[in-house]
This record gives sequence, C-alpha cells and structure tokens, in this order.
Amino acid sequence: MDGDTFKQKSYISNGRKFSTPMPESNPSDFLICGGTTYVPEDGITDGISGAQLMAGGDGLTYNDFILLPGYIDFVPEECDLTSALTKKITIRAPLVSSPMDTVTESNMAIAMALGGGIGFVHHNCKKEYQAMEVSKVKKYQHGFVLDPIVLGTDHVVQDVADVKKKYGFTGIPITEDGKMGSKLVGIVTSRDIDFLLEKGKEGAQMLLSEVMTPVEQLTTAKAGVTLQEANHILEKSKKGKLPIINEDGELVALIARTDLKKSREFPYASKDENNQLLVGAAISTREDDKLRLEALVMAGVDVVVLDSSQGNSIYQINMIRWIKDKYPNLQIIGGNVVTACQAKNLIDAGVDGLRVGMGAGSICITQEVMAVGRSQGTAVYKVAEYARRFGVPVIADGGIQSVGHIMKALGLGASTVMMGSLLAGTTEAPGDYFYQDGVRLKKYRGMGSLEAMEKKGGGVAAMDRYFHQETDKVKVAQGVSGSIVDKGSVLRYLPYLIRGLQHGCQDIGARSLSILRSMMYSGELKFERRTPSAQYEGGVHSLHSFEKRLY
Repeated sequence: MDGDTFKQKSYISNGRKFSTPMPESNPSDFLICGGTTYVPEDGITDGISGAQLMAGGDGLTYNDFILLPGYIDFVPEECDLTSALTKKITIRAPLVSSPMDTVTESNMAIAMALGGGIGFVHHNCKKEYQAMEVSKVKKYQHGFVLDPIVLGTDHVVQDVADVKKKYGFTGIPITEDGKMGSKLVGIVTSRDIDFLLEKGKEGAQMLLSEVMTPVEQLTTAKAGVTLQEANHILEKSKKGKLPIINEDGELVALIARTDLKKSREFPYASKDENNQLLVGAAISTREDDKLRLEALVMAGVDVVVLDSSQGNSIYQINMIRWIKDKYPNLQIIGGNVVTACQAKNLIDAGVDGLRVGMGAGSICITQEVMAVGRSQGTAVYKVAEYARRFGVPVIADGGIQSVGHIMKALGLGASTVMMGSLLAGTTEAPGDYFYQDGVRLKKYRGMGSLEAMEKKGGGVAAMDRYFHQETDKVKVAQGVSGSIVDKGSVLRYLPYLIRGLQHGCQDIGARSLSILRSMMYSGELKFERRTPSAQYEGGVHSLHSFEKRLY
C-alpha cells in the first residue's frame, strides 16, 4: 500500500516499538453504502405487529417472542398501572391472586388488596369458611390484628412456649374460653414465663391463670379507636401489645408495637366506596353454589369468578344468567376460555370479565392428559382482541413465571394477570412451611390434582371444576402436587413486580397500560419472534456460577 496513504505513528508498550497506521478519512464513512434511503420507522424492518405475530396459526407462549423498545420521555414512577378487572371494578395494579387452596385465603387477599391488586378466595372448602375468609378481608383495618392467637386460663406455660417456637412471638391475650370474641382476662408475655421455663417440667405445667398479667393491670383501648390513637396509647404506655375490647370487655382485636413500627401506608390499596378492601371469591356452577353465593354476598364479596377449567358450558351460561337476575350489581368473571368462540357465549350471557388460560399453569397437566387447551400467549391475544369490542376486560391466567411474562401478557391485550405459583410459597399463602434438604418450602398443588379433589372438608369444588362427581369411580387428574421455595412476604414481593412493570412500560414508551394496549392494537408496539438460541441468549449464560437476586 502507498506510504502516502497513512501517516505512521510510533508508540512503545512493554519496551517494544509498534507502529499503528492512522487513516486520513473516518472509518465510519465506509459504513454508509448503497444509498441513505433507510427509514427505521417504516415498521417493516424493525419488528412486527401483534396481528402479524399471531397470523401464522402457531401456538405461542410468552418465551416465543419479545417486545421491542420504544422512545423514553418519562421516568418509571410516572407510569400508571391502573387496570380494569371487570366492567365496573378498577384496580391500581394489574395483579390478581388465583383462587387455589394453596394460594389465596384471607391473608393473601388482604396483602393483594393493600398492594393495589385483588385476591380471589378459593372455594375448595365449606361455604361458611369461605364466607368467613371474605368477611375478614372486608373488616380488615391496617395495623389491627383481627384474629390473633388466643389462649385460655386452663392452658399452661408450655403452650405459650410452643406458640413462640412456631410463630416467633409471645404476648398472647388470655380470654375466658381461649377464643377470640370472649371476655379478656389477661395477657401473657415472655417476662411472665421465661424464669418458669427454666425450672423445667414444674414451671412448664403451671396454669396461665396463675402467671398472666390480669386485665386490671393492662392498658387497653375501646373498639372504634383509630390506628393513630392506638399508636399514641402504645407510645405513652410503653407496652408491647394493646388489646382492643368492646363495651362488654370482649377481645375484638390486638395491636402490636412491632406491627406499628413496620406499618406502612398503602396509597394504592384496592378499596370500595366504603373504604373497605376489595375481595373476590370463586364459586362453581352446581345448584349448591347458589347458597354459597348468598353467603358470600352477605359477607360483602365484590366480585365472583366462576371457576371451571372449560367455561364454555351450558352450566356456566345458566349460572351467569341466574346471578345477573338475582344480584344485578355483582360483578361476574367467567372462564376459563382460550378461544373467541368460547368468549362469545359467555359475553352474550352477561359476564363482566373473562379469565383466559387452559393447561398453561405450572401444576396443570390438562394439555398433556386431555390434549386440549391452547398456548397461553396466543390464547390471551385472541380472546382479548375479541372481548375488547364489547368492553370486557381479560385476565391472563397461567404460565406466568416472571415479571417479564406479566409484561408480555399485558402487551398482548390482557388487562390483568392472575398468578398462582408466583405467589405460592409466600408468607401469606395458606399452609405451613417445611424443610427438605435444608431448603424452606411450602406446598403448592393444582386444583385438578387428586390431592385437591380428595381434600377433607372440601374437594367437591376441585372435582366440579373439572366436571367430576364424588361418586365417580375413576377420577382423571389434571394437575399435580409440588412445593415452592419460600419467597417471604407478598408485601415485599408486590412492589418489585409493580416497579418491574413500570420499567418495562418505560422501555416500550408507554406511560400507562391503556396506552400500551392502544400501541399494540394500532401496530405501534412491535414484537419479534425468538429462536431457541435467542431465548438462551436472553437468559443468564456463559457463567461458571451466579446468584440471581431479584429484589
């Protein structure tokens, strides 16, 4: 090459002399070739629309595609996640807990509502129990423990020690019959029993009536006290627990200093017009469920979901019409459906929302056993695209493994996302923790599993969901039982999900979920199919070991 083309520059590295040719022209000039007519906004080269993504007739899951980024002109905190659960119910976060007996009872429903979502109490139990769980949510006031652990005067010191070992605290109210709602006679704290336990069996068998601090020496508050007033009383008295009693001296609630210290405000909590938390409940389509629904309505339920693996049935259609006639103001979510044809029948019957998914859940084996169902990504898009024409919101139910999957479900047209395995294993999920190989776990099972169908005191609901009867000689399982690693409290997990969604919307350039759906249907939101290699590349790879901490 001609020596005039380059000017030689010498430099020394590690004692050796090198020369690096420096071109006179800018190398990037050679990147522009073949003309400059390329326009990246033409929508053809960079990604495809949602309609194009789903036009091939393939069944797509959330991992089969990815959303392409847009333009950022706002911070994540400005993204509004307000979503329609039904035609008349709106929640501040698009997060819903599944009506499964290892996921949602009152504790989970309370936590979901405080976090801006909503929980649906399962119905694999007696109607009285389900109605009581709904009532707990409606009566909940943040900071007040409405169902504390209570012991009676005939219990012994060892019982308090057992409670401390299992739950990690003392400070237990003592009532006349050892139950909530009866007359308060005293309280037992660690100061009352520590020395007695050191005496061995003799001290452990002493009656609580002999060691408790009597009610006359306690600081209490009357029913109706506000959280702020209760906080002031605790600060002034320097006590650890504050029993709340009614005019008859009966225990109605308990406030703990530790709870007040941890207590946070929940500005986005899902509440009704009476400032009570929103709660949903599941029912089936049997004749007996009409009595169950009556009990739930009396308890104050805001919305019911008709719980069926295949919702396009004469039984569900008839139940929808009956409910609309009997309780015209009650919101109804129908399902499950995965096709527009299924959705049409339920919309025509009068549903206020649709639950979409069949066989996509981590513990569901419907697609494997029955060879019926649909890939979740395709199902959500097809049903939402049809239902939006009638103003009916869609819940994407199943297949959610991460905050990214929630983002994709919402990007395909879903208004909210229902979660099972993502919430199982949390403190608020029903059931006790156990250890296996040193790992803290909680049980999680599908409602189509034989274990759920054979549950004592329940089971009928799980059977009915999959069109079984108690008299059936052979029951075909459509779910499995398993376990989930401890995730901690939902109240810590939900903020992570919410902030993750806000960052996802920011990357796309959507200030709200309504704008996100508008972008999808207008073709402005772009998608791209992912090969198996692209999916591998998008995850953690090429490391010897790593720690994956999400929040």
